[in-house]
Amino acid sequence: MAPVRSRPQPRHVVVLGASLAGSFAAAAAAAAGRTVTVLERDELPDAPRPRSGVPQGRQPHVFLYRGMLAVEELLPGFRDELHAAGAVEIDTGTLAWNSERGWQPTGRPQFAVLSATRPLFEDVVRRRVAALPGVTLRDGVRVTGLRRGDVGAGPAWWVDLADGTSVAADLVVDATGRSSRLPVWLAAAGVAPARVTEVDAHVGYSARVYALDPGSVAAPGIVIQASPDDPRGGIALPVEGGRWIVGGVGVGQRPPRDADALAAYLAGLRDGALAELHAAGRPEGDVAVHRQTGNRRHHYEDVRNWPAGLLVVGDAMCAFNPVYGQGVTVAACEALVLRDALRRGLRDGDERRLLRRFARVAALPWSIATGEDLRYASSDGRQPAVTALLGRWTRELGRLSVHGDELAHSTTMRVYHLMGSPWLLLRPGLVAAALRARVRGYGPAAGRPAIVHEGRAEHRAESADRAGDGLDPADTPAPRPTTA
Repeated sequence: MAPVRSRPQPRHVVVLGASLAGSFAAAAAAAAGRTVTVLERDELPDAPRPRSGVPQGRQPHVFLYRGMLAVEELLPGFRDELHAAGAVEIDTGTLAWNSERGWQPTGRPQFAVLSATRPLFEDVVRRRVAALPGVTLRDGVRVTGLRRGDVGAGPAWWVDLADGTSVAADLVVDATGRSSRLPVWLAAAGVAPARVTEVDAHVGYSARVYALDPGSVAAPGIVIQASPDDPRGGIALPVEGGRWIVGGVGVGQRPPRDADALAAYLAGLRDGALAELHAAGRPEGDVAVHRQTGNRRHHYEDVRNWPAGLLVVGDAMCAFNPVYGQGVTVAACEALVLRDALRRGLRDGDERRLLRRFARVAALPWSIATGEDLRYASSDGRQPAVTALLGRWTRELGRLSVHGDELAHSTTMRVYHLMGSPWLLLRPGLVAAALRARVRGYGPAAGRPAIVHEGRAEHRAESADRAGDGLDPADTPAPRPTTA
């Protein structure tokens, strides 16, 4: 076995893409004492605004607790800064969450997260990263290709730009997301192609911003979860400025982009919670849609002749259906792995080892996302037997949770937020609880939580009239009872 050799350490890191994955990678490299240049195709706004390079930027976002911890480690004080910018704190144990088994109990403290629009989140991250020593951010720059540098001398890579210039890099980190051109650039460099795995359930999202009077909403957030038996759902989250983002989700039957049609879509869900919120609010702006929701994984970690001085992070390596809120968390955790590796110093072959580490970071989220998406008839492919079995067991735990089992609720939430191993789902106490329920019965299910405070019916009707969107609260169907 050949000895592992040390090598000259990368001094200049070039990050392609200034979205969250690229910003996290830049923060990681700066924390390890490297100089960093971030190249971004879009012209970045000077205030929180959606941009074309983040097509999902106007949709509701859920930032998992593990992701918030990772960002806080990369950028200490970030949580307080985001909160000061207007983000809303939500205890996830109090969300009005209608699962396929029924309403989850509320009032059990779980993980406290911050809810904000994607543009605000990115703005706070980007400003923090741009202020780090040694970081240069260049926007409005289009990368056209990568060329290897001279072996044994000079930079490892040249990054070619559309204006005819090139940027020298000792280490290149591709964080350009789903639109990454890396497969083409690798082929030009003589590198073997990576295997690609895709799972696409053809999920669509439509969302609209609403202004709501303070104190009019009883629930801190609302989720109507889609399922194979009822593939339509939705989500509503409070964000900065006293606004809410209310969105519809459809699997195989994507929600509409027309405002009146979206209102009707929300009213037609199995529960009227989101229609209540729609009727209580004043719409702002048009409906935003998002359709690029397939799970896609490039297995770069398996490429044997992977070149030195090149890494891939975020959606450019592994992209998830955004409904599960995992992409930001995976990118932040990958950045921590990168930071620690750069601090230790890279050795020969470390790039491929790092890609394997990144793949391990993404493994559980990938299993969760694809395992759920493969349940739908609109998705190509079949679940592996182990994944299908774990999914059935997780849904059994969800049923226990709906019927008041606190251990089942807290354990599934812990795994969902990536704060614990999936092996926690097999705790003996949970197995015993499932067996008892099969013998003695599950007991009463949790009731429907309050959505809009009582006494607001007149305000809701006036709000709907002002919106002029054709939805009369009197026409909103009564909430349908859910069964376990």
